[in-house]
Amino acid sequence: MVARQLLKVPIMSSEKREEPMKSGKGRVVDRGTAKYSKIFVYVPRLVSADSSFPFQSGEEVTVTIEGERLIIEKRKEKGENL
Repeated sequence: MVARQLLKVPIMSSEKREEPMKSGKGRVVDRGTAKYSKIFVYVPRLVSADSSFPFQSGEEVTVTIEGERLIIEKRKEKGENL
């Protein structure tokens, strides 16, 4: 009889541990109509869950185009127009 070696193999769970992260794949989506243009930039859930994410839902932001980059910053003053 051959002795069997027991291997310690971690039990795999079907649940993935999802932890906040600093970057991820977002998406630019056109939600406008023929009359009004509306472009949304979706931020991945795990990026927005990161403790360093600087925005709250509904907060006004300043959006600036610099070359091929889109810069999104907190508004310096409420209702500020550019």
